[in-house]
Amino acid sequence: MAEQDRRSLSQPPPLPASLTRASRKTRTGEVISSGMNKTIVVRTVTRVPHPKFGKIVKQMKKFYAHDAENKAKTGDMVRIMETRPLSNLKRWRLLEVLQK
Repeated sequence: MAEQDRRSLSQPPPLPASLTRASRKTRTGEVISSGMNKTIVVRTVTRVPHPKFGKIVKQMKKFYAHDAENKAKTGDMVRIMETRPLSNLKRWRLLEVLQK
């Protein structure tokens, strides 16, 4: 009985699956603006079929991402990850620069 109490105090029980955090979304795109301090604008292109006609169309979306070290420049391919709100528009942060 005493051994079981000591074991339970040394390590907390695992959390149930409903309380664990989900994996965060990642996107890959091209930097279209890096003029702001510690902020980049990333354009992602998603190819989806048109709902009525079925032709593959490109959907482009812009994301404002946090770049703490100002290492991404215009034209770079980057990977960004979802994060907590950092400002009025920034909800993403830079993970890595894939291609210069």
